[in-house]
Amino acid sequence: RQKLPLGIAQIGRVARNEISPRQGLIRMREFSIMEIEFFIDPEDTENVPLSRFYDLKVKVLTKDEKVKDGRPKEYGIDEMVREKIVETPWMAYWMAVASKFVRALGINEFYFEEKLPHERAHYARQVFDQIAVINDMKVEISGHAYRGNYDLSRHMKFSGQDLSVFKKFEIPQAVKKKTVVIDNNKLKDKEKRKKLMDLIQNKQPEEIEEMLTKRVSIDGILLSDVISVIEREEKVTGKHFIPEVVEPSFGVERTLFLTILNAYKEKEGRTVLSLPRELGPYDVAVFPLLERENLINKAREIRDLLSKKYDILYDDSGSIGRRYARADEIGAPYAITIDPQTLVDNTVTIRDRDTWNQVRVKVNEIENSLQKLFSGEDISKIGIEVK
Repeated sequence: RQKLPLGIAQIGRVARNEISPRQGLIRMREFSIMEIEFFIDPEDTENVPLSRFYDLKVKVLTKDEKVKDGRPKEYGIDEMVREKIVETPWMAYWMAVASKFVRALGINEFYFEEKLPHERAHYARQVFDQIAVINDMKVEISGHAYRGNYDLSRHMKFSGQDLSVFKKFEIPQAVKKKTVVIDNNKLKDKEKRKKLMDLIQNKQPEEIEEMLTKRVSIDGILLSDVISVIEREEKVTGKHFIPEVVEPSFGVERTLFLTILNAYKEKEGRTVLSLPRELGPYDVAVFPLLERENLINKAREIRDLLSKKYDILYDDSGSIGRRYARADEIGAPYAITIDPQTLVDNTVTIRDRDTWNQVRVKVNEIENSLQKLFSGEDISKIGIEVK
């Protein structure tokens, strides 16, 4: 619709024959990539919605600090623009988006490292790698490249298609333009006129001015005798420019691998998958403590109640310890257990996956308690702790 910015998101398989495969899913020759080609007007720096990230801080290792073996420093997103750490505000914007995305995966330790000129592609004006730090291992999880207008200018050169954008001015502007004028009265010979036109075809007025200064001639006729370059003032309503590109990019398999690696924990010989709720297959596990009909019926009643809002794992086979272990292993954040006391005072236990702490709450308060837990409240504050 003739408006910028314009973003094109794409995901697909890529192959890089120059890569030496190693580290399992970390480095592969063939992998999936998800990226955005984000086309921008480089002069429009006022309409970048950085206010969405007014309270976000990220760590950045600039190229200047890098050559001094410095450490990443923390910056606000708008501060990165003010301090000219990024060459376009849209780089800061997409680095902020990537930060929120990676944190939503449960990865909180990361920083952005600016690539030195010899480390980046020849056409890239600026590149930052987002480096995740997991178990003291540093791995690139995303890349952010400011590619200038290289992409479209190359397409224009080899396709012959005009991919520029017309930018309309709010108020028409007076500009000076150079125009080439040919004196046809002095060049009546058709053959010589054709040679002249072939010579100056596709040349800019400035190039022709240089030819006039050098007294270039054709068939004995000085160009300066038949051609002149004059400057005129014209009112223009806009101008053409080639959009520039900011490209954020994630490797799919690498992102998946790092997310699971970061979530994987071992506690007292058990495996715990500490995934964020949005990523886990289940929100809540529901268990009857014993294989008694009255406990199973009550557990199923609670399961049916909660399944209207949550993804429920119901399990009534094996010991309660084994069931807790299975729930921890697949990442269910909380487990509700129905025990004989439930039948006495209508309370259940809620167990936290990561701390294994348990509290008792009333059955009619389960939904409200879960809502508080998923909003970030500590489990110790929603009920009576079980010792």
